[in-house]
Amino acid sequence: MIRPVRRTLVTFHAHPDDEAISTAGVMAQAAAAGDRVVLVVATGGEVGEVPDGFLSPGETLGERRRAETERAAALLGVERGEFLGFHDSGMMGESTNDEPGCFWKADRDEAARRLAGILVEESAGVLTVYDANGGYGHPDHIQVHRVGVEAAARAGTPVVLEATINRDSMIELLTNVPPELRGELDMPEPAEIDMGVPGHLITTTIDVSPWVGLKREAMRAHASQIPADSLFLQLPDEAFTAAFGTEWFIRRGAAPGTRESTLPWATS
Repeated sequence: MIRPVRRTLVTFHAHPDDEAISTAGVMAQAAAAGDRVVLVVATGGEVGEVPDGFLSPGETLGERRRAETERAAALLGVERGEFLGFHDSGMMGESTNDEPGCFWKADRDEAARRLAGILVEESAGVLTVYDANGGYGHPDHIQVHRVGVEAAARAGTPVVLEATINRDSMIELLTNVPPELRGELDMPEPAEIDMGVPGHLITTTIDVSPWVGLKREAMRAHASQIPADSLFLQLPDEAFTAAFGTEWFIRRGAAPGTRESTLPWATS
């Protein structure tokens, strides 16, 4: 019996915990199918916030978030994890955007070269990045898009998927939540949703509900940023699946009107 060629999915993210929120489902799905999953994280997430006393004496937030990423990655079947070593840039407009070593100010050519080296080593068949606005305008997410697209071109990676949010679906989902529950869970109003892209721009919609339990556990592993009492982890199972059981992507170069429901692995 001839064994099929093993495919490799590389997911490129800005900070620890981003992988759990936006691509954990396809990562777990690919691993379950026997494919190789590689996680690359641009920064250590050092600008995140934690309550006083959360960290152990002498422990940095970057160290804690790296350990959390390793735990989440193990849950999702990741076989190789890499940190590119850039510093978290913080939210757009913050002074941290200009600090030396932050990802937003990184030499894009150098960063793309480093990521391309991983893509070539792994013979990556699919790379995930973010949409051009980074989902919600975070500078490091925008930089992931720019660096990832350039790296894929250098490495000849055949499929690049821009992880995004279906804005139409999110608005519909929130509209169906009773106003009193939205208030109780501190959910935004539907009219306030400006993240992601309109549904007609999405090419690839993947049902990851069979792996939504693993996705939730991966999110739970990032306790420094997603505490047990957070909105995400407070959701009842049905609501959590509605919110996180689908992952959306824009496949670069796809023909207008493309509609896919599985990872679009390139065929030779």
